[in-house]
Amino acid sequence: MKDQLTYQAIGIMSGTSLDGLDIAYCEFALEDNQWKFSIPVAETQIYDEVWQRKLLNITKVSGEELIITDQDLGVWMGEAVKAFISKHQLQPDFISSHGHTVFHQPERGITYQIGNPFAIQAISGQAVIGQFRNYDLAIGGQGAPLVPVGDQLLFGEYDACLNLGGIANLSAQWQGKRIAYDIGTANMVMNYFAQQQGKPYDHDGQIAQQGQINQLLVDTFNQLPYYHQGFPKSLGYEWVHQEIIRRIEQANLSVPDSIATALDHAAYQIAQSLRFFSEKQTDSFRVLVTGGGVFNDYFMESIRKYTANGIELIVPNEKIVAFKEALVFALLGVLRVRNEVNCLQSVTGAQYDHSAGVIFGKI
Repeated sequence: MKDQLTYQAIGIMSGTSLDGLDIAYCEFALEDNQWKFSIPVAETQIYDEVWQRKLLNITKVSGEELIITDQDLGVWMGEAVKAFISKHQLQPDFISSHGHTVFHQPERGITYQIGNPFAIQAISGQAVIGQFRNYDLAIGGQGAPLVPVGDQLLFGEYDACLNLGGIANLSAQWQGKRIAYDIGTANMVMNYFAQQQGKPYDHDGQIAQQGQINQLLVDTFNQLPYYHQGFPKSLGYEWVHQEIIRRIEQANLSVPDSIATALDHAAYQIAQSLRFFSEKQTDSFRVLVTGGGVFNDYFMESIRKYTANGIELIVPNEKIVAFKEALVFALLGVLRVRNEVNCLQSVTGAQYDHSAGVIFGKI
């Protein structure tokens, strides 16, 4: 497929916010060495309460239960994509799957995503590309983040790309190279506490606005060693639960106070990262902002409150906001079948650039 110039690929993404499986049918064309794209159709298949509970507690189950859940989630994903393809009468070249991250501990050389690609392939009847992170860890990288290649190829007109998912991550040009890293928490912690009030998330920050920020906790969070590490660096659910969620629970805060504290801390750290990269720029620093956190007006206001003048947060159309990561994983699949670089040494800290992902089936 190296000589092919157009592709139709489905990207699927299950993130740490546990809201559901993003499914995006994407069309790509290589014109004058520039990638053009469109997202004709995209949907989110919501996780029901049973799946949300399973995924929330997945780090605590036995090895046997983990294997069963990996298979079951692959079947569920395969059925979701098969229904999506049938509903919209699509003919994709392949499915590109991020999987759902359970463990991510690059300092120990491990990362683990569930949603078995063989099951997705068998149920959907489509070739699948998955397991994007594993080889990068094997050659000394973080295995994450993976989206910056897409930021560079599809959204290069912006100075930086900020994604507000379960975890906030940033990618930008730095000293002639693309760099990226996980800043810290975003929706994951806020959703965790909102669910204690029976809500999937804090709509527009309404609960947070009723709460009081615990400044002592925020100051404690801001001193965590992770924030003072250089990049590349990346986070997993385990760190967020241990360092942020557990400390908030130990403080016995109300739900509104818990969310207000988590939101303020996240907004401050995000703003600190943006200020760092914008300082050497004389013109306006243009940041493309995507991910579910964009829909939380209070969160966005808080980030703007902490950022310096000259930093412009640009929110694209709703489809790109919601499905940018699924779009980029579709592109990562395209680059993989072309055997072109889709994982950058400058981003992950691996020994070299490489073409990540395992192909299941025939393309």
